[in-house]
Amino acid sequence: MTILLLLIPLSLVLLVVAIGAFAWAVRKGQFDDLETPALDILHDDAKPAPEPSDDDPR
Repeated sequence: MTILLLLIPLSLVLLVVAIGAFAWAVRKGQFDDLETPALDILHDDAKPAPEPSDDDPR
């Protein structure tokens, strides 16, 4: 039963830290644009990589 005297305050401290981290992320704009990063993966590269030539000494 005495472990509760440690675990309850510890869980409250972790809750405050989690809420603080979420509030910091909102203030810094981490949640402003949720669609663009998911769509960026669908765009092709601007220029394809060059093919290696046959006279390459590798």
